[in-house]
Amino acid sequence: MNSLKHSLNTLLTELLRDVSGNPDANANVITASKPEFGDYQANGVMAVAKSLKSNPRALAQSIVDKAQGKLPTLVARLEVAGPGFINIYLADSALLDRANTALTENAQLLPRCETAQTIVIDYSSPNLAKEMHVGHLRGTIIGDSLARLFEAVGHHVIRQNHVGDWGTQFGMLITYMQEFSTSADDNSSNLGDLEQFYRAAKARFDSDLDFADRARRNVVQLQKGDPQMLRVWQHFIDESLRHCEAVYQKLNITLTRADLKPESFYNDELGNIVNTLRDRGLLSVSEGANCVFLPQFTGKDGDPLPVIIQKSDGGYLYATTDLAAVKYRAQVLQAQRSLYVVDARQSLHFQQVFAVAQAAGLAGSEISLEHIAYGTMMGNDGKPFKTRSGDTIKLAELLDEAVRRAYDLVTDKNPQLAQAERENIAEVVGIAAVKYADLSKNRTSDYVFDWSTMLALEGNTAPYLLYAYARIKSVLRKQSDSASSSQITSLEDPLERALLLKLLQFAEIVEAVVADCFPNQLCTYLYELSGSFMRFYEGCPILKAEVSLRDSRLALADLTARTLQKGLHLLGIDTLEQM
Repeated sequence: MNSLKHSLNTLLTELLRDVSGNPDANANVITASKPEFGDYQANGVMAVAKSLKSNPRALAQSIVDKAQGKLPTLVARLEVAGPGFINIYLADSALLDRANTALTENAQLLPRCETAQTIVIDYSSPNLAKEMHVGHLRGTIIGDSLARLFEAVGHHVIRQNHVGDWGTQFGMLITYMQEFSTSADDNSSNLGDLEQFYRAAKARFDSDLDFADRARRNVVQLQKGDPQMLRVWQHFIDESLRHCEAVYQKLNITLTRADLKPESFYNDELGNIVNTLRDRGLLSVSEGANCVFLPQFTGKDGDPLPVIIQKSDGGYLYATTDLAAVKYRAQVLQAQRSLYVVDARQSLHFQQVFAVAQAAGLAGSEISLEHIAYGTMMGNDGKPFKTRSGDTIKLAELLDEAVRRAYDLVTDKNPQLAQAERENIAEVVGIAAVKYADLSKNRTSDYVFDWSTMLALEGNTAPYLLYAYARIKSVLRKQSDSASSSQITSLEDPLERALLLKLLQFAEIVEAVVADCFPNQLCTYLYELSGSFMRFYEGCPILKAEVSLRDSRLALADLTARTLQKGLHLLGIDTLEQM
């Protein structure tokens, strides 16, 4: 079953094309902004009328006239409004049928996509030379939410964690590690704080010429596949991944080791990339480096901007590895979409990589290469979020702080709860608050990290949504038998109908996020749904209503709980039965 908006747009578009004779016309059905404008509104008539140089209101009326006697059971009536809008009023019986179908035991809240695609999502991608920091938060949770959403509607999702595990810094780290005992236990202890280990190694590299020389030689040996270097390197990688996986587990991220496609995975392919670009006549030598110059990329002075593929010393760059990854995803994984959930500051890099990949034939028209850019997490000072001393904040420490603050909040609100229960609630609320505060913002914008806002029990926050869900579950527990077996039968009160209509719009919101990759649309929907339920709850007695009405309203509450839980799950957020 398609979403309401999809079904209505298909119906009105067919009518518009038939009446106008324009095979490309689109009715452009949207959710009505006010109840007096119907449930939905078609506003694409005016654009078609303009192209035909005809009266838009007359064209709209022709569509309404043609629809008479032919409307599906979903639509109660159509009416022309304003300069050429068509207001769409839905039939209560059809809304009830859809809702009660969703309440059946094996029903899906979301319809499956019409054509399943293979979609690669590249996200998180920390540098394994350091611990994950706050800068990794957005890409990790946005990417994971998108992966969940695409899978929920039936696409085949391939997660790719393109971690940084190769390059000159690893020679430095390996050399520093060699100065300690070579036993695994000693090395694991030394790597307990990756950030501290990295800084110590970097300090030696910068101050000790002999150390730096040994580090460079070790890089060469590593890249040649020296077994001893590879053993030390692998141990370092394993320890680094352990740090990452601890963060993933705390954040409820679905990435696993099976999803790793590190820089080293593409190492053997980099020479082939250079050869392909040379064979295509795309390579130019500039100051000893192999570069690609494309006419669409120029600097402020009008000079062409290079995409450096291979340095004068023979070394490769991020662009080379990313081109190898494009080739792998297009030709081996045969993806139809390849999404890169990466900081907006890398926009030019990806524009150039995508353009070079297409010019070289590494990716054809069958794959859509998309940079899913996101802004920066800012502090109250308007600068990237850091500690007071200016240091980068470890992501694990930020999450621990969130849980501590949530525990204090729970203890203040419900001191009578057992400690274990308070700790469980704090874990869920604290992590949810951090994730939701990020996901609820437009991903392309910077946002200010604010503890008091994200942990507030009012407004568009995770605690508010979790409380709304827990409140519904509390009501359902009081009449569990009725809620599990009832159907929605009453839409007599406008608050009942408004809530049901909002519930049935869940599918179209998910469709929009899958198309445009903005999870904040789902957050806004869940917040509005919670508000609709609260108004219904306050205006329509449930447990004190007569039996048939009570059971109908319990079923409506049950569907609300299911939808909230599903929506939060798609954001990677767990729910609580009570708070």
